[in-house]
Amino acid sequence: MEFQHVSVLLQECIDGLAIRPDGIYVDGTTGGGGHSLEIVKRLTTGRLICIDQDLDAHVAAKIRLAEYLDKITFVHDNFGNIGQILDGLGIAQIDGMLMDIGVSSYQLDEAERGFSYQQDAPLDMRMDESKPFSAYDVVNTYSEADLNRIIYTYGEERWAKRIAQFIVKQRELAPIQTTGELVDVIKKAIPKGARKDGPHPAKRTFQAIRIEVNAELEVLENAIAQAAQRLTAGGRLCIITFHSLEDRIVKEAFRKQENPCVCPPEFPVCVCGKKPKGKIVTRKPIIPSPQELQQNPRSRSAKLRILEGLE
Repeated sequence: MEFQHVSVLLQECIDGLAIRPDGIYVDGTTGGGGHSLEIVKRLTTGRLICIDQDLDAHVAAKIRLAEYLDKITFVHDNFGNIGQILDGLGIAQIDGMLMDIGVSSYQLDEAERGFSYQQDAPLDMRMDESKPFSAYDVVNTYSEADLNRIIYTYGEERWAKRIAQFIVKQRELAPIQTTGELVDVIKKAIPKGARKDGPHPAKRTFQAIRIEVNAELEVLENAIAQAAQRLTAGGRLCIITFHSLEDRIVKEAFRKQENPCVCPPEFPVCVCGKKPKGKIVTRKPIIPSPQELQQNPRSRSAKLRILEGLE
């Protein structure tokens, strides 16, 4: 299947990055290369680092970006390792970084990847298929308490406890091996009356398991801290999120970069010595326009936040 992914908030991201033609930029979630293409087109002597943990994305992006390969370095890794990646490339500072968080349209549409609750496939959900840990392991080996915890915390699912109970009960009979089997269990766990309105009953649980498999929230926090340390003065960190958990993490992490002081509130002056690393550009997140929502319904929950480097 062709790696197709509609780039969300594309122009807003490009404007937010404030691209310098001679700058060094990072696309931490390259995907099909839509955002990368618009970044690299604006570079003259600059450099673009394209990171993705999905090898399918690298294949697709190299085709899409073929005209600009002399300005691009591709890295098969997780953007959470951005500090280590830059050190390996001998890069001390960057002029901007973009992160488009979450699962891509390609990954959702490619049934065999096991991300979608609308197509039956083996339980997988690995963004990096070279890793051994998958959704199968979460569903079939986690304790009932741990399943409850991740489904409630990462999926914000009110029926988390019942879903965890039903998963454990079902796997005692036989391992849950496919997305279709998991959806059936979830539907049985959620009372029929609660399934009438709102999103697909499996949406929140699938989100939670995907986040757990890929350690997405931990990776995001680490990446923000590392990237902010590397920004040049005026450099921009742009992050697109798709659900409230991610957005809260970005919002709080940006606040810490702008005001890292850990002194007690009663102290008249700061004595901890922590200096701001950035300033928040977007006090409120940027959201898709009505036109974009019409063209790409999957963008409806997207939010863009921007941090600017100070040194």
